[in-house]
Amino acid sequence: MTERPLLDTLADMTAASISRANLPDRELMLVRFAGLIAVNAPASSYFLNMGPAMDSGLTLEDAQSVLVTLAPIIGAPKAMDAAANIVAGLGLALDIADALDAEDV
Repeated sequence: MTERPLLDTLADMTAASISRANLPDRELMLVRFAGLIAVNAPASSYFLNMGPAMDSGLTLEDAQSVLVTLAPIIGAPKAMDAAANIVAGLGLALDIADALDAEDV
C-alpha cells in the first residue's frame, strides 16, 4: 500500500466537514461547490468532492446551475475556469475508475 499523507488528510478533512455540517446532503454539496467556485479551486478539489456530490444526488446540471447563479458575482473568466475545472475533476474520476477497472481484468 502506498502512503498518501496529503491526500488522506484532505479526504479526512472533507469527510469531517461533511459529517459535521447541519445541512441536508444535497444542499451541503451545493454550498461546497459554490465555495470551490468562489475560491477558483483546481480540478483536484472538485475531484475530492465528486463522490459525496454524486452520493447526494447532485448532477452536472446542478453544478451548472450554481455556476449560472454565481457568474454575475464572480465574473465570466472565473465562471469559465470553474466549469473547466469541474470537467477536469470529473475526468480525473473517470481516469481513476478506468485504471481500477483495468486492474480487475
